Amino acid sequence: MFSLDFPVFDADNHLYETADAFTRHLPERHRKLFRFVDVNGRKKLVVRNTITEFIPNPTFDVVARPGAHMAFYSGDNPEGKTLRELTGEPMRSIPAFRAPEPRMALLDEQGIAKALMFPTLASLIEERLRDDPYLIQVAIRAFNEWLYDEWKYDYDGRIFATPIVNPCVLDEGIAELDRVVDRGAKAVLMRPGPISGLRGTRSPFLPDFDPFWARVQESGIVVALHASDSGFQEYVNTWEGSGGSEYVAFRPKTFPEVIDGGRVIHDTFASAVCHGMLTRFPRVKLLSVENGGSWVGPLLRNLDRAYKKMPQEFPQHPRDIFTRNVWVNPFWEDSTLGLIDLVGVDRVCFGSDYPHPEGLADPLSWRGELGGLSEASTRKIMSDNMFDLMGLSAAA
Repeated sequence: MFSLDFPVFDADNHLYETADAFTRHLPERHRKLFRFVDVNGRKKLVVRNTITEFIPNPTFDVVARPGAHMAFYSGDNPEGKTLRELTGEPMRSIPAFRAPEPRMALLDEQGIAKALMFPTLASLIEERLRDDPYLIQVAIRAFNEWLYDEWKYDYDGRIFATPIVNPCVLDEGIAELDRVVDRGAKAVLMRPGPISGLRGTRSPFLPDFDPFWARVQESGIVVALHASDSGFQEYVNTWEGSGGSEYVAFRPKTFPEVIDGGRVIHDTFASAVCHGMLTRFPRVKLLSVENGGSWVGPLLRNLDRAYKKMPQEFPQHPRDIFTRNVWVNPFWEDSTLGLIDLVGVDRVCFGSDYPHPEGLADPLSWRGELGGLSEASTRKIMSDNMFDLMGLSAAA
């Protein structure tokens, strides 16, 4: 294992939810919104009346080993093995994947001082309920209550679980934001992409949602835009003629792999800049997590081009707006040095995606991906930037 002589802050850790994560706090009238059923001897999750295959094993009793898919995501797969073949022998979930106290011991073993903690299965909620924004709020509230029960939002100043927020119903979204802030949340999770409305989808950065962002800015909380099921599958389906096919994690296909390239997160931040939210609320802090960094260059080039054509539409250069308000966690296999050239070392943050199979088996081995980067810059990326973003002391 690697070791470093400064306190490491991991911007991308994950928990595996328990079977009652969505149901424990659901109101009685919605008790059948989520349920598990047996299909050929395996547990599957039903959302309303539809089985979802989003996660092959939604109970997480058995999971792929951390880092099992590293060869695939590094492009080192000359034999063309499937993810299932690369997974090899799975493992039983350990207590550290399910609860904060054993996770603290694991963080100590791994040499990690603090970590943002994201859910895994919960990223399916909003897309599968997108036709009913009020039901989305019900489901989010129930999940956030479970998350607080099991992990708190600030566990011993080291593990910062990320409750979900969504302003699709504005008053409800603000109320939920206030609720989690009052309970000690230091960061919240927001799905990249447009949000649901009774008349279709639209950007969460339009002026209609300014009261939500005003509260975000006032609270000083970090909004983490973590990769999710953001509805991109619907666009894929228009090309592949696959109707209502849903996005399934860990089942990559060539066409989506080629056309995505960070499309959703690119467009999300394009909206945050071009629709003016980051101008109206210049102290809002947005952190991109597990979306990689390859999309940043195309976005900045597109913003530059728009500014040259329509400078009157921007109160300041859009590139400056982006680099003021946005922090980026690149994939471990990305060119981190190239990203630094684009946004500066102060806006790049380390995240291991542990214990997911596409993440790092040893989180601190990320240091080895940084090549000849100076120790001072390495410390910024793997420590100082997240401490500063979260308003925490980096004292070891």
